[in-house]
Amino acid sequence: MKKAEPHAHKPEKAAEIPSAATEPAAAGLNVTAELTPEQLEDVKARAAKADEHWERLLRTTADLENFKKRAARERTEVAQAVTAALIQKILPVLDHFEMAQTATQTAQGDKLAALQAGIAMIQQQLKNTLAENGLEEIDATGKPFDPTWHEAVAQQTTADVPEGHVVQQLRKGYRLRDRLLRPAAVIVAKQPAG
Repeated sequence: MKKAEPHAHKPEKAAEIPSAATEPAAAGLNVTAELTPEQLEDVKARAAKADEHWERLLRTTADLENFKKRAARERTEVAQAVTAALIQKILPVLDHFEMAQTATQTAQGDKLAALQAGIAMIQQQLKNTLAENGLEEIDATGKPFDPTWHEAVAQQTTADVPEGHVVQQLRKGYRLRDRLLRPAAVIVAKQPAG
Protein backbone atom coordinates (compact mmCIF):
# COMPACT_ATOMS: atom_id res chain seq x y z
CA MET A 1 0.00 0.00 0.00
CA LYS A 2 1.37 3.37 -1.01
CA LYS A 3 1.52 6.24 1.34
CA ALA A 4 0.24 9.51 0.12
CA GLU A 5 2.96 12.06 0.00
CA PRO A 6 2.25 14.90 2.37
CA HIS A 7 3.63 17.61 0.13
CA ALA A 8 2.90 17.22 -3.59
CA HIS A 9 5.49 18.83 -5.83
CA LYS A 10 4.14 21.95 -7.45
CA PRO A 11 5.67 23.05 -10.73
CA GLU A 12 7.66 26.21 -10.41
CA LYS A 13 6.29 29.28 -12.04
CA ALA A 14 8.04 30.00 -15.33
CA ALA A 15 10.23 33.05 -15.26
CA GLU A 16 8.41 35.93 -16.81
CA ILE A 17 10.12 37.40 -19.82
CA PRO A 18 9.43 41.06 -20.38
CA SER A 19 7.62 41.74 -23.63
CA ALA A 20 8.82 44.55 -25.88
CA ALA A 21 5.22 45.55 -26.47
CA THR A 22 4.35 45.74 -22.77
CA GLU A 23 7.63 46.75 -21.23
CA PRO A 24 9.97 48.26 -23.85
CA ALA A 25 12.55 49.51 -21.38
CA ALA A 26 12.74 46.13 -19.63
CA ALA A 27 13.33 44.40 -23.00
CA GLY A 28 16.36 46.55 -23.63
CA LEU A 29 14.71 49.01 -26.01
CA ASN A 30 15.52 52.63 -25.52
CA VAL A 31 12.16 54.28 -25.83
CA THR A 32 11.96 57.70 -24.28
CA ALA A 33 8.93 59.13 -26.03
CA GLU A 34 6.10 58.15 -28.29
CA LEU A 35 6.60 58.35 -32.04
CA THR A 36 5.64 61.52 -33.80
CA PRO A 37 3.20 61.24 -36.72
CA GLU A 38 6.12 61.78 -39.13
CA GLN A 39 8.15 59.03 -37.50
CA LEU A 40 5.13 56.73 -37.53
CA GLU A 41 4.68 57.37 -41.28
CA ASP A 42 8.38 56.72 -41.82
CA VAL A 43 8.11 53.38 -39.97
CA LYS A 44 5.04 52.44 -42.02
CA ALA A 45 6.84 53.39 -45.26
CA ARG A 46 9.84 51.30 -44.28
CA ALA A 47 7.60 48.34 -43.39
CA ALA A 48 5.85 48.64 -46.77
CA LYS A 49 9.24 48.79 -48.51
CA ALA A 50 10.38 45.70 -46.57
CA ASP A 51 7.21 43.85 -47.63
CA GLU A 52 7.85 44.89 -51.25
CA HIS A 53 11.44 43.60 -51.07
CA TRP A 54 10.24 40.34 -49.51
CA GLU A 55 7.70 39.82 -52.29
CA ARG A 56 10.36 40.57 -54.90
CA LEU A 57 12.69 38.05 -53.25
CA LEU A 58 9.98 35.39 -53.30
CA ARG A 59 9.22 36.07 -56.99
CA THR A 60 12.91 36.02 -57.90
CA THR A 61 13.42 32.74 -56.04
CA ALA A 62 10.42 31.20 -57.81
CA ASP A 63 11.71 32.48 -61.18
CA LEU A 64 15.13 30.95 -60.48
CA GLU A 65 13.59 27.58 -59.60
CA ASN A 66 11.47 27.67 -62.76
CA PHE A 67 14.56 28.57 -64.81
CA LYS A 68 16.49 25.62 -63.34
CA LYS A 69 13.64 23.22 -64.15
CA ARG A 70 13.28 24.61 -67.68
CA ALA A 71 17.05 24.40 -68.31
CA ALA A 72 17.14 20.78 -67.09
CA ARG A 73 14.17 19.91 -69.32
CA GLU A 74 15.82 21.61 -72.31
CA ARG A 75 19.11 19.74 -71.70
CA THR A 76 17.20 16.46 -71.66
CA GLU A 77 15.36 17.38 -74.86
CA VAL A 78 18.60 18.34 -76.62
CA ALA A 79 20.29 15.11 -75.53
CA GLN A 80 17.33 13.11 -76.81
CA ALA A 81 17.35 15.00 -80.13
CA VAL A 82 21.09 14.38 -80.59
CA THR A 83 20.66 10.71 -79.75
CA ALA A 84 17.74 10.40 -82.16
CA ALA A 85 19.74 12.05 -84.95
CA LEU A 86 22.67 9.68 -84.40
CA ILE A 87 20.40 6.63 -84.34
CA GLN A 88 18.75 7.74 -87.58
CA LYS A 89 22.20 7.84 -89.19
CA ILE A 90 23.02 4.35 -87.87
CA LEU A 91 19.74 2.72 -88.94
CA PRO A 92 20.88 2.20 -92.59
CA VAL A 93 23.94 0.38 -91.26
CA LEU A 94 21.67 -1.88 -89.24
CA ASP A 95 19.59 -2.52 -92.37
CA HIS A 96 22.73 -3.48 -94.31
CA PHE A 97 23.81 -5.88 -91.56
CA GLU A 98 20.41 -7.57 -91.73
CA MET A 99 20.74 -7.93 -95.52
CA ALA A 100 24.24 -9.38 -95.06
CA GLN A 101 22.96 -11.86 -92.50
CA THR A 102 20.27 -13.00 -94.94
CA ALA A 103 22.91 -13.33 -97.68
CA THR A 104 25.11 -15.56 -95.49
CA GLN A 105 22.46 -18.27 -95.60
CA THR A 106 22.90 -18.76 -99.36
CA ALA A 107 26.52 -17.65 -99.88
CA GLN A 108 28.88 -20.16 -101.52
CA GLY A 109 32.11 -19.89 -103.49
CA ASP A 110 32.45 -16.50 -105.21
CA LYS A 111 29.41 -15.19 -103.37
CA LEU A 112 31.29 -15.66 -100.08
CA ALA A 113 34.03 -13.24 -101.20
CA ALA A 114 31.35 -10.74 -102.26
CA LEU A 115 29.69 -11.13 -98.87
CA GLN A 116 32.98 -10.45 -97.07
CA ALA A 117 33.49 -7.32 -99.19
CA GLY A 118 29.93 -6.23 -98.40
CA ILE A 119 30.45 -6.65 -94.66
CA ALA A 120 33.69 -4.63 -94.88
CA MET A 121 31.74 -1.86 -96.64
CA ILE A 122 29.09 -1.90 -93.90
CA GLN A 123 31.80 -1.63 -91.24
CA GLN A 124 33.34 1.33 -93.06
CA GLN A 125 29.89 2.97 -93.35
CA LEU A 126 29.41 2.65 -89.59
CA LYS A 127 32.89 4.02 -88.86
CA ASN A 128 32.26 6.99 -91.16
CA THR A 129 28.91 7.75 -89.51
CA LEU A 130 30.45 7.66 -86.05
CA ALA A 131 33.48 9.73 -87.16
CA GLU A 132 31.13 12.40 -88.55
CA ASN A 133 29.72 12.65 -85.03
CA GLY A 134 33.13 13.08 -83.40
CA LEU A 135 34.16 9.50 -82.59
CA GLU A 136 37.89 8.79 -82.95
CA GLU A 137 39.70 5.47 -82.64
CA ILE A 138 42.71 5.41 -80.35
CA ASP A 139 45.57 3.70 -82.20
CA ALA A 140 48.12 2.65 -79.60
CA THR A 141 50.34 0.08 -81.35
CA GLY A 142 54.03 1.02 -81.23
CA LYS A 143 53.35 4.25 -79.32
CA PRO A 144 54.53 5.16 -75.81
CA PHE A 145 52.13 3.94 -73.13
CA ASP A 146 49.85 6.80 -72.03
CA PRO A 147 47.59 6.03 -69.04
CA THR A 148 45.27 8.83 -70.18
CA TRP A 149 44.26 6.87 -73.29
CA HIS A 150 45.56 3.32 -72.67
CA GLU A 151 44.81 0.57 -70.17
CA ALA A 152 47.74 -1.80 -69.60
CA VAL A 153 46.48 -5.35 -69.16
CA ALA A 154 49.88 -7.08 -69.33
CA GLN A 155 53.60 -6.63 -69.91
CA GLN A 156 55.65 -8.54 -72.45
CA THR A 157 59.39 -8.97 -72.41
CA THR A 158 60.80 -8.00 -75.81
CA ALA A 159 63.85 -6.36 -77.31
CA ASP A 160 61.97 -5.39 -80.51
CA VAL A 161 59.96 -2.53 -78.96
CA PRO A 162 61.35 0.12 -76.59
CA GLU A 163 60.43 -0.30 -72.93
CA GLY A 164 57.21 1.49 -71.99
CA HIS A 165 55.82 1.34 -75.54
CA VAL A 166 52.77 -0.63 -76.65
CA VAL A 167 53.65 -4.05 -78.09
CA GLN A 168 50.10 -5.05 -78.97
CA GLN A 169 46.65 -3.52 -78.81
CA LEU A 170 44.07 -6.08 -77.65
CA ARG A 171 41.00 -3.86 -77.85
CA LYS A 172 40.56 -0.53 -79.61
CA GLY A 173 39.97 2.54 -77.55
CA TYR A 174 37.63 5.37 -78.48
CA ARG A 175 37.26 9.03 -77.65
CA LEU A 176 34.51 11.46 -78.47
CA ARG A 177 36.38 14.59 -79.48
CA ASP A 178 38.62 15.09 -76.41
CA ARG A 179 36.62 12.93 -74.00
CA LEU A 180 37.69 9.33 -73.38
CA LEU A 181 34.88 6.83 -73.94
CA ARG A 182 36.94 3.65 -73.60
CA PRO A 183 40.71 3.25 -73.17
CA ALA A 184 42.64 1.01 -75.54
CA ALA A 185 43.53 -2.28 -73.84
CA VAL A 186 47.24 -2.84 -74.48
CA ILE A 187 50.28 -4.98 -73.71
CA VAL A 188 53.31 -2.88 -72.75
CA ALA A 189 56.91 -3.72 -73.62
CA LYS A 190 59.44 -4.60 -70.94
CA GLN A 191 63.15 -5.01 -71.62
CA PRO A 192 64.64 -8.46 -71.09
CA ALA A 193 66.71 -8.89 -67.94
CA GLY A 194 70.40 -9.02 -68.53
